[in-house]
Amino acid sequence: MSKRVLVVDDEKLIVKGIRFSLEQDGMEVEYAYDGEEALKIAKEQKFDMILLDVMLPGLSGFEVCQQIREFSDVPIVMLTAKGEDIDKILGLEYGADDYITKPFNILEVKARIKAIMRRTATKESPKAESSSMIERGDMKIDREGRRVYIEEKEINLTAKEFDVLELLILNPNKVYSREKLLTMVWGADYPGDVRTVDVHIRRLREKIEKNPSEPRYVHTKWGVGYYFK
Repeated sequence: MSKRVLVVDDEKLIVKGIRFSLEQDGMEVEYAYDGEEALKIAKEQKFDMILLDVMLPGLSGFEVCQQIREFSDVPIVMLTAKGEDIDKILGLEYGADDYITKPFNILEVKARIKAIMRRTATKESPKAESSSMIERGDMKIDREGRRVYIEEKEINLTAKEFDVLELLILNPNKVYSREKLLTMVWGADYPGDVRTVDVHIRRLREKIEKNPSEPRYVHTKWGVGYYFK
């Protein structure tokens, strides 16, 4: 089955170029030129990836990303014309998985899309029944369904937040450096820096910990990295 991508940008030539290139690789492409339209399409259809421009008329890309995260963990890559670190980190705060700075090479865009899709497919491949459900205290993780429950209440995690938590919980008490987590979860070809890991850990703690400043699950070993206890 071909992969489905939603491209959101108010510059029609950019949308046309990305759409043509992705369709050449056998992908199905839907598109939108503003935030409201993008949100409507994302709610009505299922996608393997969303390319989302930051600067959109009406709802901004950040707002669209934040609202999509309320009902979906589809990988979202932000397209931004600004190269400042604050924009990149802000995108991650709203639930984005990656970012690409304009102007970009379409070959780079395609390579990044395929890399994320490969990692997502690997994560969603069938697991042995005995290891598909993990319970730690009042936390339960359904690896096949990629769902997390705390005290039987489902916690809505993004794809990358789930990947980080799954890696840590499968290796309790093992400390992973930020660099190691970046490589294992985002891939060796990921162009971002270790602050991406810090943002995701902080956001993960805000969702799974009763008191994020005194975590029960995801701990910090100062000067070394993070671990699950």
